[in-house]
Amino acid sequence: MTFRLYPTKRIEQSLRYHRKLHKELFNAAVYNRFTQYEKFKHSVTYIEQQNSLPAFKEVWTEYKEINSQALQATLKRVDFAFERWFKGLGKRPKFKSIRHYSGWTYPAKTGYSVESNGENGYLNLSKIGRIQMRGKAKCWGTPTTCTIVYRNGKWYASITVDVLDQVLKPQVLPVGAIGIDLGCKSALSITDGVSHQHSCAPKFLRNAERKIKQASKEKRRKQAPNRKKKVKASRRWKKAQFKVSKLIRKVANQRQDWVHQVAAEIVSGNSFVATEKLEVTKMTRKAHIGKRKKQKAGLNKSILDVGFGMLRSTIKYKIEQIGGVFIEVPTKKVKPSQTCPKCGYQHKKTLHERIHECQHCGYLQDRDIAAAEVMLYWSKGTLPGFGTSLVDADVASATSCPSKKTGSMKQLGRVKCQKSTGSSPKNELRDVETHSSGEANCG
Repeated sequence: MTFRLYPTKRIEQSLRYHRKLHKELFNAAVYNRFTQYEKFKHSVTYIEQQNSLPAFKEVWTEYKEINSQALQATLKRVDFAFERWFKGLGKRPKFKSIRHYSGWTYPAKTGYSVESNGENGYLNLSKIGRIQMRGKAKCWGTPTTCTIVYRNGKWYASITVDVLDQVLKPQVLPVGAIGIDLGCKSALSITDGVSHQHSCAPKFLRNAERKIKQASKEKRRKQAPNRKKKVKASRRWKKAQFKVSKLIRKVANQRQDWVHQVAAEIVSGNSFVATEKLEVTKMTRKAHIGKRKKQKAGLNKSILDVGFGMLRSTIKYKIEQIGGVFIEVPTKKVKPSQTCPKCGYQHKKTLHERIHECQHCGYLQDRDIAAAEVMLYWSKGTLPGFGTSLVDADVASATSCPSKKTGSMKQLGRVKCQKSTGSSPKNELRDVETHSSGEANCG
């Protein structure tokens, strides 16, 4: 849970100073790893860097003021960045400027204390001071870790707590089961098989686009920074940049608030949710060649404005929190927008066809609602012509494959199980590794 911090001028100077020291330690650790390997072919580990902290603080005495476990957490960030690089999950670690270094972490209960019962209160940081904080936690418990974050000119504290299990689990689990189809015009098309509901896309970015363009135009007329030519940004450029950032931040906050409201409303009456498996990164990939480049750019903007990925992850974690089931239907196998929910007959439709009219049984329904019905029936095992196996779907605890080169642990475990039983895993993997080719309604 995240709380907004309201430091005094003196405390804010101290926060900025600590942030700068952690940034320099991060860069020093990255430099140490690279130089040791380039000159001596020695791979520096986290344990080595952690053990060298006392000698490091004897030379750089300003680091004696900082909590030792917070320094170890910064070194752990470096180790995590290198591990991701070695596994092919991330890019080569780089030196960070103060603009791209958000803050630091207290990994244990030392170095900070919280005066709060979950709503507002105060945060005490060693060597910094007592800071007022505002915010409300859904559940409260014993604070374990605290991360100080500086974002968009404001300070935040992200605090994790140990919560009792009985507090998290509701007394009565909702019995509703729904299918959800995501789209650009109707952000969510929801059905339980009997009643249907459309939730229109709010289009926060589209509504604020004119103001953002005007503010960006004003910024371009000011003296921008240029590192190569060693030109600093003018004061007017900084003010204009702050205005653009403020507008973009407002859009992001509006979208996040809307997503949480929609997800909370869905979870309040349902414990079983089925939706399509979407690869948003691939769906919003830029079109490099072709006459419809501008149309693709507009489609990408509409998809990102709705926030498909944010909607999916928010609904998923809220369903997991109450102990429900969240299923992602393999889109390439089931083809929700092309399949009839009543008879299972598949007929290819273009994005311009907004009404589903089955040529086999004559079922007439809105295209998005029909797709949501297909996903709901497939998940329940009642879709005609399709055998349902939850192994092919991503259930709430499943994790998507993190990279193109590395299979997920779920897939590797399934292969081992198949080998032990003697059956071929090829068909299973073919179903698991299906990716969306843009089956979502984007019109």
